[in-house]
Amino acid sequence: MLNHFKLYLKNFDWILLAAVILLVSFGLLEIYSVALGQNSADMLNFKKQLIFAIIGLAGLFIFTFTNSYFLKSLSKYFYFLGVIFLVVVLMIGHNIRGHQGWIVLSGFTLQPVELVKIILIFFLANFFANLATKVKTTRHFIISAISVFFFIFLVLLQPDLGSAIILGMIWLIMVLAAGFNKKYFITIVLAVSLFFAASWFLMFKDYQKNRIINFLNPGANSQESGYNISQAMIAIGSGGLTGKGVSLGSQSQLKFLPEAHTDFIFSVISEELGLVGVILVISFYFIFFYRCWRILYQINNDFGIYFIIGASGLIFVQMFINIGMNLGIMPIVGLPLPFVSYGGSSLISLLILVGIIENIIIKSKISY
Repeated sequence: MLNHFKLYLKNFDWILLAAVILLVSFGLLEIYSVALGQNSADMLNFKKQLIFAIIGLAGLFIFTFTNSYFLKSLSKYFYFLGVIFLVVVLMIGHNIRGHQGWIVLSGFTLQPVELVKIILIFFLANFFANLATKVKTTRHFIISAISVFFFIFLVLLQPDLGSAIILGMIWLIMVLAAGFNKKYFITIVLAVSLFFAASWFLMFKDYQKNRIINFLNPGANSQESGYNISQAMIAIGSGGLTGKGVSLGSQSQLKFLPEAHTDFIFSVISEELGLVGVILVISFYFIFFYRCWRILYQINNDFGIYFIIGASGLIFVQMFINIGMNLGIMPIVGLPLPFVSYGGSSLISLLILVGIIENIIIKSKISY
């Protein structure tokens, strides 16, 4: 057992872990800063996030030593568990900021959709790995599309447009990686366009429509529905090269910037730490993605390849959309910045995801 433990530690990707821990640290620093500006004497959000980080890191190491290929064999059961989670949250979930997507337990809120993202990656990685030596047919494409549609439909009922987009992008990235014929992607574009049009009239709430309208013309209503984007861009522009200093940002500290610790924490980093802070954060993401993609050439099984592609794709898309929201080049869809924004469900699930990636990396090194 001890030799097994030493072997795992020897092959652990410490550089990847360091990049993740530094991102989490940046998040804790800025959440602390925002709490100072809100005159929060008990620093409740900071303390909660610190607890979430500790739990998440414990989960990371637990899943590092848990056989990911055993979990692969349970992917179908995980899928049905994910459906149950999303149905239950619609029935008894707590409504926060217009989303009935949270379950409240002893003062802590849990967002099941964050776990569902991991479940979808497991399910699709297993499904596509089993097709690796087979011709990928229309039937296989439709099965994978239906599997993600159930999740997306249930998430839109909350309604949580941001998470629905992420689930769809996970599927698209993994379909691309699976190598389906290009003709299928024309079908995807048409289906998404029709689904979006139908959702606009049947499912989207007024505030979601306003977010998309404001994205197309952010200056049209900067004092009302376009306020968030305008304030975020002001915060980013005022940071300069080195920023105003931690807890000294006027937009975040004077509460001009809404959701400063969640959706718009990138703007807080830009204002308080400037271009230097932004470059550091993006560099840590780059290191993470580089380490993930570098190992793909050493993995000798299709499940591990698909899983890392799906997992790194999830983090990249969510990072890209969040930063785009802050810069005004993407609509505001309520997605946190991975590892950085406040939110226990997101942070813990992403750290668990990193633990599974580490397990795949270690096993690939041992058997390479």
